[in-house]
Amino acid sequence: MKRFVGMSVTLAALVGGLVLLAAGFYWVAAGLGWAFNWAGIHWLGTVPDGTVSAAAIHFGASVGNVLTLMLVLLMISGSLLTVAERKWSALMQNRIGANRITVGGNPLGGIPFLAADALKMLTKERIDPAAATRLLFELAPLLSFAPVFALFAIVPVGPPIDLGALVGDAAGAGRSIALQVASLDAGLLYLFAIASLQVYGTALAGWASNNKLALLGGVRASSQMISYEVSLGLSLVGSMMAYRTLRLDEMVVAQGHPVLGGFPAIGLLLQPVGFLVFFASAFAETKRAPFDLPEGESEIIGYFIEYSGMKFGMMFLAEFLEITVLSGVVTAVFLGGWNPLVVSTEWLRSAVSPLWFGAICAGAFIVKMIVIMWLQLTIRWLLPRFRYDQIQQLCWKLLLPVALANVFVTGAVILIDPSLQLLAWLGLGIIAGVVVLVLAAGRPAPARAGDHAHAGGH
Repeated sequence: MKRFVGMSVTLAALVGGLVLLAAGFYWVAAGLGWAFNWAGIHWLGTVPDGTVSAAAIHFGASVGNVLTLMLVLLMISGSLLTVAERKWSALMQNRIGANRITVGGNPLGGIPFLAADALKMLTKERIDPAAATRLLFELAPLLSFAPVFALFAIVPVGPPIDLGALVGDAAGAGRSIALQVASLDAGLLYLFAIASLQVYGTALAGWASNNKLALLGGVRASSQMISYEVSLGLSLVGSMMAYRTLRLDEMVVAQGHPVLGGFPAIGLLLQPVGFLVFFASAFAETKRAPFDLPEGESEIIGYFIEYSGMKFGMMFLAEFLEITVLSGVVTAVFLGGWNPLVVSTEWLRSAVSPLWFGAICAGAFIVKMIVIMWLQLTIRWLLPRFRYDQIQQLCWKLLLPVALANVFVTGAVILIDPSLQLLAWLGLGIIAGVVVLVLAAGRPAPARAGDHAHAGGH
């Protein structure tokens, strides 16, 4: 009971801290939006309406979101995952984990290892292969890191809030500030386009190293990533049809609408098959166990085996940033985004001030992200590495046909019932079927005749 109370208090403090952090993000975005607008009016003159420049507010808010969402939420989350994986794997294996670096005798949960890793990567001797293709060898870490970093720009972490309510300036009334760097009409198409660029980094890293084992790892990585991009893209087509948009922020708003008597129309309910295919495909795109054949230590291959120092650090960090980006996209498309779900979004909007409404919603989004991150770390330490032929068969013989079938079934159901009620009932039935199958697979096999007779002899 004491441990339960302690964990409950810790989780409550964590959620409260995330809400306060989200409130700070809104203040930064609103403050920079107001500051850019003020500077534009005083230096460039008033705009035609004589009050406020929407472009200046949008630009200032975008700069604030880059500083908070990209450099704080994304980068710090990805960096902390390097420590969280060690501690979580140690917990699963009944070990203590990283605790040798202490501050005043306290290991602080392994957090000091984050600073130690950064210092080691920055100061480690750099050894480059003499026969490497220099330009491409130097460019590969950037091509591995930059696309993953850019993907988080379209993730809607928090809802739009009126600028006037945040800064107390009537001139900002009617102008909204949201925790999203870029709200693009292309939406998920941007996700597909930028995610596909990462394959160039892995391919160039293996080829430019002029090392046969690195080349083998690069070929494996390229083949795996290109294969799973097909099923990954098809898995989201059902969500596009259900919500009738490509924009992630509009998908989040649509998931707050009621279905099946008031239950939120979240993507997991309307597209459970799409969720499973997308999660498996995106997990394979991260190239982490059990899909880590491109960098299999037991086979002494890997597309970045010739990289050292911070070049290796960029490729290593890119994998953990992929975990964070995947968690954000899954949350936005399938878990209701910033809708709290435990309470009605409309009730919450009317019950608290605009700032705290946005902060609570953004805090709920980050909590969902953390849960998906934890799930990925758990899967990584539960399943053994697949064979390469098994990885390809999983994509082309299972995930791709299932994704195609999901697209056709979803389209037919929406044509029959555009209100999405029938699609929700179908999704509920699929979820119930999956639960039954999982429970049945987890039951112990019945004892066979004669098993007890031989038990004593062994």
